[in-house]
Amino acid sequence: MPRLPFPPPSSAGVPKRMRPPPVTAAVRVRRAEVSDLDDLVALEESSFAQDRLSRAQYRKHLDSETALVLVASANHRRFLGTAVVFFRKATTIARLYSLATTPQAQGKGVGSALVETCEEAARSRGCRALRLEVRKDNAVAIRLYERLGYQRIGEYAAYYADGADALRFEKAL
Repeated sequence: MPRLPFPPPSSAGVPKRMRPPPVTAAVRVRRAEVSDLDDLVALEESSFAQDRLSRAQYRKHLDSETALVLVASANHRRFLGTAVVFFRKATTIARLYSLATTPQAQGKGVGSALVETCEEAARSRGCRALRLEVRKDNAVAIRLYERLGYQRIGEYAAYYADGADALRFEKAL
């Protein structure tokens, strides 16, 4: 899995005592393990108000042949983010189901590293494309996906539990 560098957060003009601890210079993306379950659930609950993966769902996906749960970390155990990608039998299209990063990791390349690792995993399984849905009002995520080469292919009205619409994106692999 790739180890991707990213610049430290800008702290110009911020007193040293008030600066958050830096995310490290390298991000490690790896397959999630059962020992990551508490961190996965905690990030899910802090990232999404609705439409969350439950502890039981994460546990099931960790052992699934058709799902891949990834975690991004630094300093061996500093949990920075997660991604879940699904692979369906008899199709060459993978689906990025979930992507979440901790607030201190946002804008530091963690989301990009997770998505790129999902793409590599999909390619290695013979997939020709990766698809995803994203809330229409999630401008940060939409910019990330567009920057990574994803193209809008459609929309789902009232897709989420709160009635929010979803945009559909796809990237050819």
